[in-house]
Amino acid sequence: MSSNVYGPTVADVVGRVLADLGVGHAFGVVGSGNFVMTNALRAGGVAFTAARHEGGAASMADAYSRMSGRVGLLTVHQGCGLTNAVTGIGEAAKSRTPMIVLTADAPTAALQSNFRIDQEALARSVGAVADRVYGPATVVADVTRAYRTAVTQRRTVVLNVAIDVAAMPAEVVGPVTATFAPPRPRPDAAAVESLAAVIRSARRPVFVAGRGAREAGPQIAALAEASGALPATSAVANGLFAGDPFSLGISGGFSSPTVAELISAADLVVGWGCALNMWTMRHGRLIGEDAVVAQVDVEVEAIGAHRPVDVGVVGDCAATAREVLAALEREPRAHEGYRTPEVARRIAESARWQDVPVTAEPADGRVDPRALTIALDEILPADRILSIDSGNFMGYPSTHLSVPDEFGFCFTQAFQSIGLGLGTAIGAAIARPDRLPVLGTGDGGFLMAIAELETAVRLGLPLAVIVYNDSAYGAEVHHFGDADMSTVTFPDVDIAAIARGHGATGVTVAGLDDLDEMQRWVDSPRATRGPLVIDAKITDDGGSWWLAEAFAGH
Repeated sequence: MSSNVYGPTVADVVGRVLADLGVGHAFGVVGSGNFVMTNALRAGGVAFTAARHEGGAASMADAYSRMSGRVGLLTVHQGCGLTNAVTGIGEAAKSRTPMIVLTADAPTAALQSNFRIDQEALARSVGAVADRVYGPATVVADVTRAYRTAVTQRRTVVLNVAIDVAAMPAEVVGPVTATFAPPRPRPDAAAVESLAAVIRSARRPVFVAGRGAREAGPQIAALAEASGALPATSAVANGLFAGDPFSLGISGGFSSPTVAELISAADLVVGWGCALNMWTMRHGRLIGEDAVVAQVDVEVEAIGAHRPVDVGVVGDCAATAREVLAALEREPRAHEGYRTPEVARRIAESARWQDVPVTAEPADGRVDPRALTIALDEILPADRILSIDSGNFMGYPSTHLSVPDEFGFCFTQAFQSIGLGLGTAIGAAIARPDRLPVLGTGDGGFLMAIAELETAVRLGLPLAVIVYNDSAYGAEVHHFGDADMSTVTFPDVDIAAIARGHGATGVTVAGLDDLDEMQRWVDSPRATRGPLVIDAKITDDGGSWWLAEAFAGH
């Protein structure tokens, strides 16, 4: 440490220590409680994006953390600032996003403060870790502990700083240096051999990689090739095996009929950093009755948490794949596995939803969402980062828009909340400025988050927003069937006009002939684009196939 002294108050020290530790980007809405801490972050070199609502800022920080590989930070005012952000914080916490929520808190002795709520209990209630800065003597240790927890345990940490504590004089010698990384345990040798043994004997193995395997793609792909396995992913890891001719894409509710059939016929299913939960396995229907099930995860609590497994391996996915591959090379399998010429043909011809014929025609001034999305996939540049809001529409962009790799797809669906998409897309765009940001959202979720469109315009983001507009909360319309739908259906809204009012380019699309302006936007210089909002008037799909899967768990 140097002899430089910085920070006249605890608030200054909090911001500067977080900057020293390596926070990548901060998002938030600044009020009196977090003003000094936010400016201290900025003074330490952390870029800051001012959002229009704390909920949007929370989703921005979540997406930034997921797609950049760095710790994102949300900064909010005490009380109402935190409550405004709770849904986004809950999504991040349930997704195990390494993220810091820096929140002011009511003064420790002001029991009657209108801002006072039990912020620690609130954080814990949505699955986040609650921590606190206790005073000048411990501020460096407190902040460092919170940051270490976020990184090493892959947790969303809510760091409370009471405003009277924040105002206390404090000194720290800096810069503060520390290096943290998630644990990468090596698997036990006996567990490696057990997994290698079931892979050797499997005739139709399928590997399903999840969030915990996003950094182990090459190792798992090499093992899949050596073992004759077909690789697939959970939704959050979509793109991990892009370019592999034997890749099945997403396993679960988004699977095409061909993919679902191939997975359900597997005699071995191995989950790599994947929960094998009801979403990924269609409530277990994608696992055959006689199939052997194995699971690899860094956390022992994750093994068998959602279904019984025959082989459990506690270990880092990359390390485990490497060691199992070495075991197979010492004693190779005696058959070709699942990678047969016939399977290769089926995958090439019909594994992608884009290859499934679309016969629906535009009707009543509305466009078929599948045909629209396929056309957009051809227009949009391949080097993209796709974010998905939640709702009845969500399968169309998830299945019919391709992504270049696992860092081209941001899927914030752990809490199943609509309205997170716009903030998610902004955070993802800031995390990967080298890629074209694309958002798939519904009219309900887009209008719920509309304030952040101004943020995207202000930042000059070349963001393509596809609004699948059915003038309803479509999930409820299809879920409740013949019930009175007047509470979840709405008059048609000119979303393109609203977008233009925010300073974006707004385009109404009722047929494929209306995509010329979209093509001109794509062809224009990136620096001059700004956000484009497509108000896509879509036909009724009669209830999406993925929604049937989702509601089966409710």
